[in-house]
Amino acid sequence: MDDLLQEFLTETAENLDVVDVEIVKLEQDPNNREVLSNIFRLVHTIKGTCGFLGLPRLEAVAHAGENVLGKFRAGEMEVTEDAVSLILEAIDAIKAILKVLGETEQEPPGTDAAIIARLDDLAEGRHAPPPAAAPVIAPVPEPVAPIMPPRVLKPGEVSLDELEAAFQMAPGPEAIAAGAMPLLSEAEAAETAVVQRDPPPAPPVQRSEHAEAADGRGEAPLGNQTLRVSVDLLENLMTMVSELVLTRNQLLQMVRRMGDTEFSGPLQRLSLCTSELQEGVMKTRMQPIGNAWSKLPRIVRDLSHELKKKIDLQMVGAETELDRQVLELIKDPLTHMVRNSADHGLETPAERRAAGKSETGRITLNAYHEGGHIIIQIADDGRGLNLTRIRQKVASNGLASEADLEAMSDAQVARFIFHPGLSTAEKVTSVSGRGVGMDVVRTNIEKIGGTIDLKTNPGQGTTFQIKIPLTLAIVSALIVECAGERFAVPQIGVVELVRATPDSEHRIEEINRTPVVRLRNRLLPLIFLAETLKLVPPETKRPEEAFIIVAQVGNQTFGIVVDRVFDTEEIVVKPVATILRDNALFSGNTILGDGSVIMILDPNGLALQTGEALRENHDGQTDQAVTAQQGDASSLLIFRAGGHELKAVPLSLVARLEEIEVDRIERSNGRPVVQYRGRLMPIVCADAEHRLKTSGGQPVIVFADGERAMGLAVDEIIDIVEDRLDVELKAERPGLIGTAVVAGQATGVVDVAHYLTQAYDDWFRRSAAEVVTTSRNWSVLLVDDSPFFRNMILPVLSVAGYRVTTAEDAVTALRLREQGTDFDLILSDIEMPGMDGFEFAEQVRREGRWRSTPIIALSSRTSPADFERGRAVGFADYVAKGDKAGLLESLRLTLESRRAA
Repeated sequence: MDDLLQEFLTETAENLDVVDVEIVKLEQDPNNREVLSNIFRLVHTIKGTCGFLGLPRLEAVAHAGENVLGKFRAGEMEVTEDAVSLILEAIDAIKAILKVLGETEQEPPGTDAAIIARLDDLAEGRHAPPPAAAPVIAPVPEPVAPIMPPRVLKPGEVSLDELEAAFQMAPGPEAIAAGAMPLLSEAEAAETAVVQRDPPPAPPVQRSEHAEAADGRGEAPLGNQTLRVSVDLLENLMTMVSELVLTRNQLLQMVRRMGDTEFSGPLQRLSLCTSELQEGVMKTRMQPIGNAWSKLPRIVRDLSHELKKKIDLQMVGAETELDRQVLELIKDPLTHMVRNSADHGLETPAERRAAGKSETGRITLNAYHEGGHIIIQIADDGRGLNLTRIRQKVASNGLASEADLEAMSDAQVARFIFHPGLSTAEKVTSVSGRGVGMDVVRTNIEKIGGTIDLKTNPGQGTTFQIKIPLTLAIVSALIVECAGERFAVPQIGVVELVRATPDSEHRIEEINRTPVVRLRNRLLPLIFLAETLKLVPPETKRPEEAFIIVAQVGNQTFGIVVDRVFDTEEIVVKPVATILRDNALFSGNTILGDGSVIMILDPNGLALQTGEALRENHDGQTDQAVTAQQGDASSLLIFRAGGHELKAVPLSLVARLEEIEVDRIERSNGRPVVQYRGRLMPIVCADAEHRLKTSGGQPVIVFADGERAMGLAVDEIIDIVEDRLDVELKAERPGLIGTAVVAGQATGVVDVAHYLTQAYDDWFRRSAAEVVTTSRNWSVLLVDDSPFFRNMILPVLSVAGYRVTTAEDAVTALRLREQGTDFDLILSDIEMPGMDGFEFAEQVRREGRWRSTPIIALSSRTSPADFERGRAVGFADYVAKGDKAGLLESLRLTLESRRAA
């Protein structure tokens, strides 16, 4: 059932319950203006919502009833018994329609012309004729709500199951003796109050066929499983539970010091009860963010018609839970930003066709937990911000001078859209252009301690990112120490702990004076917490032995070096003081069991210090923001060799970084070699103009496969960056694939396979010795949009005995099929522009001469869902990119199976 319809049914059922009770009150006290106004408001709300959802039959009945109530409220008509009876009859008609609507999601066929005519006659002062059916004289029935779908809780509401589980409520002896009543909703409580007192005998009421239909259902009113609770009450409960947790922690620490005592058992039970109570109360405050998104599809749909644009709204992470109060506060900002993306961001279908895009623009909402925060992203694939127009507006509004604007980066200029009164819209519309909006959005976000930022790429789109910190929550944290000070690290961002020593495989190295640690053949950037927090003098020597907390922020992993690691502990997160609010390294503070106050570290802020996770330039622009919109980024090692030209190699291919003393380098068959880890390792110069150093240490990039290793001698290791490897210019000289823009600079992309075969001419052949056991020269089609990967995998397959043909995309591959070319096997990438690998496989399997040709998928996406989809579209196997051994084995097994067949 549509979420909007379900919410309407739930709210309308509640409103009708209240109307039933209030009308009885009005009949008893016709001069009660407050009751009359409340009835009118509720019926008016029902009518307005019906019109919004396109429910004409309901709207007509509600509108006619509203006209009569309006006459009552204006004093133009007296509240009589007959008039009240007619209003109740109209309410019964609405209930009957709602019942069918809840079961079928459509209004029932038929008309309510008779009762509408009687209501109109009453409103106009004409005599209202009796209903066609013979009236049935009966007392006013107890209000019965229609059958409704499962209850959707609104902000400020919690289920009784949650509260009962949290508090284990039970009536006390006095309540039991008095016959305790079950918990009731507000409507039920009000109704019970009316029923239990002794009202004067009610006059006979005429019942319509709608009332008769409403009888006999016997269902309990919807809402008897929920209780409306004030958010303030929930906040008070959370505060008290937080204090209880702190007291529990203090008691636990006292008992640990005392050893095993008679208090150990009761305290353990108290700790368990506290944890369960904490979990229950936390649940009452949390709500999926999808509830705030529920109305956005309808809004986007209406905007697409109004703006004459094709818009696809995608929502990821709707199940992400956040505090109810926060949810309410971000609803309006989210709605405004989605409307902005539709109006400003996305182009018209004609403009998108001219730009080579699909006619349908995409708006993506994404929410996820990260480092103790909630991250919400609103992204579109539209035109991006018009930075030239923003500069003009900024200058004309006197917000900055022309000289200042010239010195500003694009990121700094883009942030002017958060300035009050600044709008780049050409005209004022019902959607935007009044110069208000984004400044209000930022103000509302900052009110709850959050931040908002944006990244834009002309022609590619714009992404807004909202970061909402936890203002009050209980989380599990790792307590650490550095320079004698203790800190808490939220466990949600901790991957593992590593002990680094000079003699272990986890030793701290340096690249261009940047500390790193190698963890399972991957280099992780490090930050020394004592240095970052300036707890030690700058000249202090870094320790060689330390504990490393491996933390993860998004897709990035880095290490935090600390002196000691204590136990994990549940902590109460308190907001930081105002003076520290702008310090990105802290997300809050807490009180430990011994009463000491410590700061809670923010992994997101620490990630900025590594220069990798969210690398920022001096102008504050996030480099990764742009590359993330262009495609998947990869880790690249940047170095120089034989000149000033920058060169890059994928970090995933690098086994180690070494600095070898030149006096250890020997000569064998005229080539430099070094004794490395018990074996001889050839050293190859990375450039024809490069010469080995004559003294000191020689930087070497080590590539290893099994027992073999090769050292690539370079002049200088520059950095490790995250960027998309997109080769724009092909290279003519050996050893280079081409040139790409990496981290904003032209960089030569190294052909690693060229140097590997210089060190060992059989480097690839030895790994493929068992691959092809037949003399047949199998033909393989390799389809991949990455020139780098094609150039990397081509020598591997060639030296293994395969005849390889490459295609840069699926369309080019299908063109080969149309030309009559056949292959024994097809290797296809999944992530390709235009037609992706899944669509390509479906096309091949659907028709043509390749229908029986086996296809193997190559992708970095290796989740079970990807495997399942691959099998569904006809892939014979699914191999992860970079798994050379797995690829060769898959080729062997697949081709042997085909040969046997």
